[in-house]
Amino acid sequence: MNDEAGIAKYEEILRAAGFRITRQRQLILNILNDSAGHPDATEIFERANRIDRRISLATVYRTMKVLEESGTIQRHAFEGGPARFEQNDGEHHDHLIDLDTGEVIEFASERIEALQEEIAAKLGYRIEHHRLELYGRKVRKGG
Repeated sequence: MNDEAGIAKYEEILRAAGFRITRQRQLILNILNDSAGHPDATEIFERANRIDRRISLATVYRTMKVLEESGTIQRHAFEGGPARFEQNDGEHHDHLIDLDTGEVIEFASERIEALQEEIAAKLGYRIEHHRLELYGRKVRKGG
């Protein structure tokens, strides 16, 4: 989302769920809105805590849970790491996770999508939803 309309949407969802938009929740929403990657709850908490020491990790978790249940953010449980969150912009993409750094790289491939559809059709299925996660290590040149 990365804009004021995105924050307003988050606020609307929280209010509908019975939450007040406190300074701490506003801070969480700003951090989430400004995040380009896939932060986990602890990263969101640590960034918020540097600005407002009164924020609690529980507030971060409760806020993220409501946003996840509404479908505005997606929760990912990448292998071997904490749950990470990303804004749900409606555009499908897959993930490559660097096993050495933990970096999450988003990518999209029409060839992969077509192959998945082909395989499902051959087996007599129609894909309703899927998630592809690749785990790898960067290949070093000359090594």
